[in-house]
Order: sequence, then C-alpha cells, then structure tokens
Amino acid sequence: MRMCPCCATQELIAQDFHGQDVESCLSCNGLWFERGELNKALSAADNEDSNVKLENHYGDHLGGSDKHCQSCDNGLDKYHLMPGFEIEIDSCSECEGVWLDNHELEKVVHSPIIRKSLLELDKPINKKTWFFQILSQMPIEYNLKVKSTPWVVYSLLVLNFVIFASYFSGLVPEKFAYETFALFSDRVISGSQLWGLITHMYMHGGVMHIIGNMYFLWVIGDNLEDVLGKSRFLIIYTVCGFSAAAFQIIADPSSPIPMVGASGAIAGLFGMYLLWFRHASLTLMIIVYQKKVSPMVFFIIWLAMNIIGIVIAQQQGGGGGGVAYWAHIGGFVAGLIFGLALKKSLFANNPLLAVLNSKELKISR
Repeated sequence: MRMCPCCATQELIAQDFHGQDVESCLSCNGLWFERGELNKALSAADNEDSNVKLENHYGDHLGGSDKHCQSCDNGLDKYHLMPGFEIEIDSCSECEGVWLDNHELEKVVHSPIIRKSLLELDKPINKKTWFFQILSQMPIEYNLKVKSTPWVVYSLLVLNFVIFASYFSGLVPEKFAYETFALFSDRVISGSQLWGLITHMYMHGGVMHIIGNMYFLWVIGDNLEDVLGKSRFLIIYTVCGFSAAAFQIIADPSSPIPMVGASGAIAGLFGMYLLWFRHASLTLMIIVYQKKVSPMVFFIIWLAMNIIGIVIAQQQGGGGGGVAYWAHIGGFVAGLIFGLALKKSLFANNPLLAVLNSKELKISR
C-alpha cells in the first residue's frame, strides 16, 4: 500500500492520466508517476509533441523536498520543471519517480508547448533586427506565432492604405476628403458630421503617419485577433476608436482642427496587449543600442511621452503640434478596460495563454 507523499496518511489509488495508469491521492488530488510515465503521458496529451523528454532534463535543482518516494522511501528532490518554466516538481533521484501537486498539473501538461514557445520568445536580437530598427525607428516584436490568419487586420491595412492613396494621389481632392470625413470636435458638439466618429479612423495625415500606425496594427493586431476572434476584434477596435474620439472632443470641444488617424484605436490594442501578452518582448533603440523590453516597459514609455505631450501642448495653448494626445490616452484607457473585463474568460478559453502569463514563466531579455 502506497501513501500520498503530500498527505502522508492517504492511500494512493490508480487513475488514468492521458493513457498512463498513474497513482492519485483522493485528498489532495496530486499524482505519482513511475519512471517514464510522465514523458509518455505528456507525449499523448494535446501538446503538439509526440516525443516528450522532460524526465532527467529538468531545470535548476532546488534542494531536498519534505516529501518521500513511495517506491524506495528516499527523500525526494525539488526541481524546476525546465529552464525558463519554474514550476516546482518533486522527483526521486533513485527510481526517477515524479510527484506533481494538483495545482501543477495543468501547467505541466502544457510544458512541451511552453518549451517550444520559449524558443520563439527568447530569440536574441541580431544584426538584421538592429539594422531594421536603426533605419525605420520601429520596434521588433517577439511573440507567439498566431494559429489563424488575421484577415481582419489584413483588411484594415488594405482599407487604410487604399483610402489614403485615394486622396494622396489626387484621385479624390484632399481638401474635400478632410472637410467631409475628418473628425471636427466643434461640428460633433453641434450635432453635425457625426459620421466623422468612424471615418476619421481610416484617414491619415501623411505617409509616415499611416506607415507608423499600420506597422503597429500589423505587429500586435494579429495576436489579439487570434485570441479574440474576428468579429469581436473588429468591434473592440472600433469602440476604442470611439473612446479616443470622445477623449479628444472632451479635451478640446471647440476645436475646428480636423482629427484623422487610427492611432486612438491602435492605442486601445496596446492596452489589451499589455495585459494579455506580458511574455512578449518589444525592442527599444537607445541611440544605437537595441534592447528587448517587456510590453509593460514599452507602453509606460509610450504613455509617458503622451502625457508629456499633453503638458507641453497646454503650456503652448493647447495646440498639441498636430498630435491628438488625448485621443491616444482615450483609446488606451478603453483597451485597458476591455483587457481587464475579458481577461478571466479569455484565459479560461485559452489555457495556454493563461500559462504563458503565469509568474513561473521566465523570458530572456
């Protein structure tokens, strides 16, 4: 009769775990794996890897455990499951049995995918990324590959470029385009040209304006569309654009200056990305030094630049130098609200994403 290494007084009983006949404790729901059973179970689980080899390839040795092996009665040792994924497990150095506490099980089941994901997330910067950023001044993203084609993001990119080309090329008179489809705070307040609340999101003030916005939409939009779904992504994107417009109108309700650009809607994507993809990295270029940083660091810097812009604009009479800083803040706030409101259900429907956001995951930056 084998007793639970954790409870000590509870007998272990047989249980099927992904095709392996392992032993389980009815009290704490932990599982005991004999030599080789954990690898076989993980190979059979839905983790995209049919030849898992975790046993004897653990991460850091953390010292002795307070649990004892139920096969040879030796004291167990504590290990991190693997480098970069600091789930603590208990293993016997003599018979190679493994004990997993119940709260570790789901994370361990996903560990083969986590190992594969870490290879993507931990990719180092190189000469190509350095040259790209020094020339473009645009960050490089290190994140998971999406499971589905982001057709909404691609459609938004095409639509924005087609609309911009229509008046930039002169096919549509530029003055007419701005007068008709840009957002004017004073006109919206008076109840006219309300369609500008939508159409302004698909217009841009210049080549660098649209390239910058569309680059960020392309970089972070695909992952968000992947986890949200196409319809919900488009709805939230649009609502963030509305929030951006609302903040700008409230900040300067009498302004006759046309407001254009997808910056506010994309700032909303920043807010969700920050909360759901903390494991990702974006590169900063400090003069000529390129550094991977977390989304938190990147967007704190971005937010600080916008707040500084607002302060300077107020000191100079509220002009803002043609930049709708309040729109950026408004979109970002809306994105944070969506991010917090949907986080629990999103992680429940995407358990891998939840595991990748756990504190045990360590990303090299």
